[in-house]
Parts: sequence; C-alpha cells; structure tokens
Amino acid sequence: MTLKEKIKELPSSPGVYLMKDSLDNVIYVGKSKNLKNRVASYFYNSKSHSSKIQKLVKNLKDFNYIVTDTEFEAFILECKLINKLKPTYNKLMKNTKSYSYIQIKIKEEYADINISNCYNLNDGHLYFGPYTNKNTLEKSLKSIKEFYNIMCSINLRKQKSCLNYSLGLCIGMCLDNNKRKDYNLIVNKIINLLKGVDISILNEITDKMNASSEMLDFENALKYRNYLESIKYLIYKAKVLDYAKENKNIILIHPLNNNTFKFFIIKGNKVLFSKKYLLKIHNEESVISLLIENILFHYKNSTIENMMPIEKDLIDESEIIYNYIKNNSNDCKHFVLPEKWLNTTDTAIVYNSLKNLLLSKLNYKSS
Repeated sequence: MTLKEKIKELPSSPGVYLMKDSLDNVIYVGKSKNLKNRVASYFYNSKSHSSKIQKLVKNLKDFNYIVTDTEFEAFILECKLINKLKPTYNKLMKNTKSYSYIQIKIKEEYADINISNCYNLNDGHLYFGPYTNKNTLEKSLKSIKEFYNIMCSINLRKQKSCLNYSLGLCIGMCLDNNKRKDYNLIVNKIINLLKGVDISILNEITDKMNASSEMLDFENALKYRNYLESIKYLIYKAKVLDYAKENKNIILIHPLNNNTFKFFIIKGNKVLFSKKYLLKIHNEESVISLLIENILFHYKNSTIENMMPIEKDLIDESEIIYNYIKNNSNDCKHFVLPEKWLNTTDTAIVYNSLKNLLLSKLNYKSS
C-alpha cells in the first residue's frame, strides 16, 4: 500500500501521527483535530511548504497513527511521545526549548537579577521558572531593565559609574543612596510581578505608551508596546506555574456528541482517569454515581505530591492542561475540586456537592 492510499484510510478524528524513515525510525510526531486532513496536507501544495517540511516529506517512508477521543488527549499524547522519542524533525521544525530560571540574588547587598540554567535550592536566592524559551525570557527581562533604567554594566559594589550610566540606561545606584532605595523598590516590583500579585509595572508602561501616542511620539509608543508584549510572557508563565504548583484537582468534561462525553480526572499535570460515557446506556442517576465514585477513589488513592521547584519535563504538560481548560472554543467544561472535600469525613455533603456540580456541567436538571 502506498502512502497516499494509506492516507485515504485515515479517520477524520483527533489523534497523533508518527512519521517514519526508511529504517523505521520515528522522525516526527504531530497531533491534529483531524488526522486525515493534517497528514494529507504534507503531500499537497508542496511548493508552499517550508524547506524543513519538504525535507521531512522527502525522508518520509511510512507513518503510524493513534486515534484519540478528544483533541486534549492528542495534545497530551504528542507531548509524551516527543519527550520519550525525541524525533529529529521535532527538534528541527520547532523551537528547541531551553529551560531557564530568573535568579534574583537577594542575599547580596544589591539584589542582582540574572538568568540561570539551573535552580539551586540551597543558595538562599529567589528563583522563578522554569521558562521554556530562553530568548523570550531574555527579551522580557531586558524590557523591564530598560524601562526602569537599571541596566548597570559593572559590579554594583564598585562605587563608580558604569558605561550604561553615561548612556542613560542606568539610574546610578552605585553612586547615590537614594537611587539605591529606588532600585530596591523596583526589584520588589519585579518580584511581585513574577509572583503574579502585582502588575503595576504593566500599568506604568501603558501610561508611558499612551502619553507618547498623545504627543505623536510613535517611536517611543512602539517601544513601550513592545515592552508590554515581552513582559506579558512573564505574566502568562507565572499563571501557568501557579496552576502547576497548586496541583489542582480538576474535573474535565468534554462532550463528544449529544449523547456521549469524555470524563477526565486530573491532578496537577497528570490525568489520573479518563473514560467515555454514553448517556443512552447510563441513566442520569447511574452516571452521576459512577462519576462521583471514580472521583473520590482516584483522588484519595493518588500518590502525586506538590513539587517545588517544578521539574522541567512536567511544565509542558502543565501548560497544555492550563491552556485547554482556559480555551472557550473547545466546548469542554471543568471545575476544581477543593482539597477539603477529600479530607472531610462528612461524605454525604461531599456527595451532594459533587452531584450538583456534575448535574450543572452535564446540563441535567437537579432532581
């Protein structure tokens, strides 16, 4: 069977495809909401493809695929397979993820802000991350430093001006006690931004951008807009990391059609349980009872613990889950199960609370 004949037999379903070379090695892993359309796209309109895709197709001799019930499962499975198999073309065709941290040396006289490739639990400094794109991280941090003019180019303890001070890029915290106080306030703002508790930095930049626009100073207005875009990356990552650290108990309900839904029990970045339910087979009461039984069983028997710092290999899956539950276009519904519900001995209250939540998410009328 030729590849094009094999493509004709592909289902128009969500899933993951694994491209192979002549030696049967997996050279690329991808996912799609529609396997047939996605895999076929590699073989049509080839002139519009990038050189990397053209090279992939040239080396493509076979493919396998795995059908999933939902696009969410395809996302998760693709991530797992890429991390496990490390296919050559996934590295070439996508930005290689370089995990980095923001390190703030709070133990020193002047808190220095740097990018680090590792997290050291024992040095007493603050760390934020991991961040999955070092280039974007560097750009974001540079934007903040440029905005506040804290780009000191020498060791802050030398008590003399640096080149950046003469260029107007450094406020001169080495020379002036008041400027040192200003610097410490700025560092605290940055720390609170990275913690996700204070976005006043964004407000300050927005004010500067609007003022520049009103004065028809479009060059500076564009500069401030670029600052905002860069810093929003840090805020977005802070939300993802907060989600992962909180290790939330998430119930996800994904409708497949009018009579079927896929049910997921998630803890942190791990799917503990998933199953498809047919409403024609199960009546309302039996469905709700089965769901509650599975929820309580899997959460109470889970051995997953909160992780600090978050392991690098886990942040990708956390980001997939975070983005999917925040995406309003995928029709899925979810709720977070409070930890106290799992620790209480009053099972009747927990049962009734879960029943009401599930009824609302499944569009049943509470009886």
